[in-house]
Amino acid sequence: MGATAPQPAVGATAPRPAALAEPTTPVTAGWTASLSLASLAVFMGFFTPIQILLPLQLEALDPGRKAELLAWVTAAGAGVALLVNPLAGALSDRTTSRWGRRRPWILGGALLGAAGLLLTATRHGLPGITAGWCLAQTGLNAMLAGVTAPVADQVPVRQRALVSGWTGISQSLGLVVGAVLVTVLAGGVLPGYALTAALTVLLALPFLLGHPEPVLPPGALARPHRRTLLTGYWVSPRRYPDFGWAWATRFLINLGNALGTLYLLFYLTDAVHLAAPDQGVLVLTAVYTVAALLTAIPAGIVSDRTGRRRAPVVLSCLVMAAAAVLLALCHTWAATVLAAAVLGAGFGIYLAVDQALVTQVLPAAADRAKDLGVINIANSGPQVLAPAVAAPVVAHLGGYTGLYLATALVTLLAGALVHRIRGVA
Repeated sequence: MGATAPQPAVGATAPRPAALAEPTTPVTAGWTASLSLASLAVFMGFFTPIQILLPLQLEALDPGRKAELLAWVTAAGAGVALLVNPLAGALSDRTTSRWGRRRPWILGGALLGAAGLLLTATRHGLPGITAGWCLAQTGLNAMLAGVTAPVADQVPVRQRALVSGWTGISQSLGLVVGAVLVTVLAGGVLPGYALTAALTVLLALPFLLGHPEPVLPPGALARPHRRTLLTGYWVSPRRYPDFGWAWATRFLINLGNALGTLYLLFYLTDAVHLAAPDQGVLVLTAVYTVAALLTAIPAGIVSDRTGRRRAPVVLSCLVMAAAAVLLALCHTWAATVLAAAVLGAGFGIYLAVDQALVTQVLPAAADRAKDLGVINIANSGPQVLAPAVAAPVVAHLGGYTGLYLATALVTLLAGALVHRIRGVA
């Protein structure tokens, strides 16, 4: 398990506030469903623009430089995410609102993220699109800090992989729902952004309105100083080695995922030569999501019952690497659909079990959201690094074959690092 959390500054004999206690009461199906909807809202806001809307918008802006422009915009947004998520988490940890610590950040982040999506939709040049996307990333990452922490705050360890499976599925569903909206229902870039922005707020409301959370009493924790907020971005891997290895594992898995998905639309166009690549993305994300649905919940149940976290994560890395090899070697539509199914199956296992593993290596109960924000840098960081890696690989090191072989190698390395985590079975 992770290191024992320090007692909050409420006096040596004062009881620990409920907001900082280790959860023991099982959460209900309704609680899990509402949090999953809020997670769906976040990931729709993240992935629908990256997968569909931004590529179409930038292709219309400059067809010859579409890949380069997409790399610049997504890297700028990911850079914002690197800064905002841990900061919002740290402030959330010390929020003493009567509505709780997390819900104000979920609502505020959803509203700001929706505003950023609408701003992005109405811009017609690279600076404006980039600014809008960075604003959206600011709000969505504040929202993500609030959505991620309740699993560690309120879910007992024996339930965490199952709950993480349901909330993790929302990450895949965000791809499918967003793709359906913009390719079937919305009928264009501007309506697609508008509908995504609206649902980012609406889907969060059931959790915000229906499920109170423990309130942190004023004075229970010291107010963070500016220096504390800055140093909070660093969690010493020497002092907390399990946290460090979990971070590195997640970074590499997400780097592999970013390498594999960044140019998906262009891969279908240029390598598979699909006549309707945007429709192809919709089909692939549907296949991927169904496969993830079929593995995430069973993997979560098995992991919770056995208490084992590391072995399922290793298995997920092997499965995802196999999918990347298939994409590297077979540039056909049939092989791409099969690879999407295999990748989804592996990622479903990963989503359920890795999040549960991470919550068990957090250094301190008082800093759950902040430390999860540091973990989430391992989600956002690869979005910054992936364009810098992918572009030269595609241009000079084997094209899409080289890109997907690199994806497989990075994912296998992540699986090897899981064994370095000692405090979790």
